Amino acid sequence: MRALVLAAGKGTRMKSKYPKVLHPLSGKPMIRWVLDTLSSVAQEVGVVLGFGSDLVKKYLPDGVRVFIQEEQLGTAHAVMCAKSFINPNEDILVLYADAPLIKPGTLKKLIEEHKKGAEITLLTAKLDDPTGYGRIVRRGDKVEVVEEGELSDEERIALKEVNAGFYVFSGAFLLDALPKIGRNNSKNEYYLTDVVKLAQRVRIVETSDPLEIVGVNTRKTLVFLEEVLRRRKIEELLESGVTVIDPNTTYIHYSVEVGIDTVIYPLTFIEGETKIGEDCEIGPMTRIVNCVIGNGVRVERSECYGAVIEDNVIVGPFARLREGTVLKRNSRIGNFVEVKKSIIGEETKALHLSYIGDAFVGKNVNIGAGTITCNYDGKKKNPTFIEDNAFIGSNTSLVAPVRIGEGAFVGAGSVITDDVPPYSLALGRARQVVKENWVLRRRGEE
Repeated sequence: MRALVLAAGKGTRMKSKYPKVLHPLSGKPMIRWVLDTLSSVAQEVGVVLGFGSDLVKKYLPDGVRVFIQEEQLGTAHAVMCAKSFINPNEDILVLYADAPLIKPGTLKKLIEEHKKGAEITLLTAKLDDPTGYGRIVRRGDKVEVVEEGELSDEERIALKEVNAGFYVFSGAFLLDALPKIGRNNSKNEYYLTDVVKLAQRVRIVETSDPLEIVGVNTRKTLVFLEEVLRRRKIEELLESGVTVIDPNTTYIHYSVEVGIDTVIYPLTFIEGETKIGEDCEIGPMTRIVNCVIGNGVRVERSECYGAVIEDNVIVGPFARLREGTVLKRNSRIGNFVEVKKSIIGEETKALHLSYIGDAFVGKNVNIGAGTITCNYDGKKKNPTFIEDNAFIGSNTSLVAPVRIGEGAFVGAGSVITDDVPPYSLALGRARQVVKENWVLRRRGEE
C-alpha cells in the first residue's frame, strides 16, 4: 500500500511563521504523528509540501518521498503534484498531515473495506455539530462530498455525516479522474472531493471516534488535542500501576514510559523520550526531558535534560542536570547543584551549591558545598578527573584539566591547578594573616 500525505498548506489561521504541520503536539510535530501511524500501514510514503518545505523536510523520516506544490491551488492540485507517485496498478491512501489522532486500526479498516471492490473508499463520521466539514450527500446510488461553502442553508443544518478527509483510491481511477477536475467553486480551487462524484463504486467506513478526524487549523484546536492526549496518557499510566497524585497539574508526553509503583507528584512535567523505572518518586515541581531513569529514584523540585539516572539515586531539591549527565547507582545530587556532561560514580555525593561540568567522578567521592570545576579556559572545555574515595573540601575550585587521585583530600577553600597524587592532602589557598587590634586602631585614626 502506498500513502500520500498532503502537507503543503500554510495554515494562516495559526498566525505563525512556521508551517502548520510542524507545530508540536505532545512534544512531536503534527506531521510526525501521521507519518508514525503510517509506518504500520503503508510500505511507501510520499508527502506533498509547500510553504516552508525546506524546514519540514528536516523532520521527515528516511525513505519518505517529497513532492512540492509551488502554488496552493487546492487539494486535488496537491495530489496532481505527486502524480508520479500514483501507480495505476496499486491502491493509494491519501490523508492530511493536520489530523494527528487518526489510529492505525482505522486506516487498516479503511483499506480492507476498499479491497471489497471500490474505486474510492471514504472515512466519515457523524457529528452533532458538523460546522467546517464537507458533508456526505447521497443522491440515489451516487455519493458526493459537498464542501460546506457550497451547501444550501437547509443542507448545512440537516446533513450531519461529514467527510473526514481520509481516502483510499484505485490508482488507475485516480489518474483518470484528476484531469477531469475543474475549479468552478467559491475558492477557485481544485477540490479532491470532486473526484468522488466521478466514481461509480464508492464505499464508506464510519469512525465511532470523532477525535480521530479533528483537523488542526487554529492554536485553539491544537491546545484542545494537547489536553486530549495528556488525559489519555495519564489514564493509561493510572491503569498500568502508576500513581499520578493530581492529573490536573501533571503534564506527561504520550511518548513517555513509566514503571509500576512510581508516584508522580503535582506540577511535574515529563517530556520527550523519557523512560522512568519502578518505585520512583518524581516531583513535585519537576521537569524531566529525554531522560532515562532507573528504579527507586527520587527527583524533587529539579530540572533534568538528557540525563541518565541509575537505580536508587536522589536528585534535588533544586538541582539541574544537563545533557550528558550520568548519575551512577546510589549517588546523590543535592540542592542548587548543576551537573553537565559528567559521570558521577556510585555512592558519590554533591549535596550543596556546586557546579560539576565535563568531569569524571569516581565512587564514594564527597564533593563539598560550593565546589566548582573550572572547565572552560576561554577557548575550549577541559576535563576534571576525581578518582574513587576522594574528598573535596567546601568552596574548592578545580581548574581543569586536573586530576585528583584516589583517596586524596583537598582542603576547603582551595584553588587546585595541578594534579593531586593518590592519598595526598592538597591545600591551594593563601596563608591567613591576622592583625590584632587593627579595627580599634583604624577607628582611632578616623
